[in-house]
Amino acid sequence: MSEYIKIPHLIEERSFEIITEELGDKTFPEEIGKIVKRIIHTTADFEYADLTVISPDAIEKAKEAIQSGSHIVTDTKMAMSGINKNRLSQYGGEVHCFISDEDVAKTAKEEGTTRAMAAMKKAIKDPKNKIFVIGNAPTALFTLKECIEKGEVKPELVIGVPVGFVGAAESKDEFSKLDVPYIIVKGRKGGSTVAAAIVNAILYML
Repeated sequence: MSEYIKIPHLIEERSFEIITEELGDKTFPEEIGKIVKRIIHTTADFEYADLTVISPDAIEKAKEAIQSGSHIVTDTKMAMSGINKNRLSQYGGEVHCFISDEDVAKTAKEEGTTRAMAAMKKAIKDPKNKIFVIGNAPTALFTLKECIEKGEVKPELVIGVPVGFVGAAESKDEFSKLDVPYIIVKGRKGGSTVAAAIVNAILYML
């Protein structure tokens, strides 16, 4: 067993070296490359190099929002748990997930919708929630899109990477038409771990 296999930071360092090597001639601007490579590091899936789409001002807007103490909202507890909260807290930010809140469950039941939809509607009521991270529920992304179109919220960044076979690809396609900073993964792929990896890649740039 090689020595670096036993040392965490060397494992990560070597992993990113391998990713760069295997990407070959496929290169990216520095900050976009950091996001794409961290997604690949998390998933071991090189297709993300072609599927990840980042709007022109998304990374800069995200960094400014984090540095100003903006909060992050996720659609799943898994995504929330994967985000580096110690790094985020250095700038006064917090991570929230409302999916399990009693009032969210009550609203979803009364309105005949999903908890993910009700959670997004709750999230937009707090002006400190400027970054929305959706890795699981297409309905959350569709709901956020509707709220943006109605002028009810203006996010500094939306990470839209819901995974699945029903509505996932469509929700991302529709969202990419909006004039808001976004990072999406085209097609069916994505997930909570991908969502958290994108957030962390941005945090590590600061």
